[in-house]
Amino acid sequence: MSRTLVICKPDAVERGYVGEIISRFERKGLRLVAAELRQLDTDTLGRHYEEHVGKGFYDDLVAFMSRSPAFVAVVEGPEDTFAIVRTLMGPTNPAAAPPGTIRGDFGTIMTENLVHGSDSNESAEREIAIFFPGLA
Repeated sequence: MSRTLVICKPDAVERGYVGEIISRFERKGLRLVAAELRQLDTDTLGRHYEEHVGKGFYDDLVAFMSRSPAFVAVVEGPEDTFAIVRTLMGPTNPAAAPPGTIRGDFGTIMTENLVHGSDSNESAEREIAIFFPGLA
């Protein structure tokens, strides 16, 4: 089995899409291993987005991700579960995301694109350790 991190971002929580997003993963056959609605702090976000520190969009990203609660989850499934999750999410830019994907169906702007999913098995391991250290 393989695990990956999923974050239903503040816009997904605010707009009431957490249930729909998680149900899409579950209908695909993936299973929730851990989940929590939490207010993300700047320290946690700094570790999560460490590769973006110092970039022009970093402060806006942290402000967005910490403005209200996010739903953070670990999803488990077959090998390379991260790839399944990312396919269901669709491209980062909702304008380019096809219908049937989460971002294609519910996304409106690139800077608030509803959901994060780890981009590799290595990223998933690192990100799970940040948000759910007991699972690492």
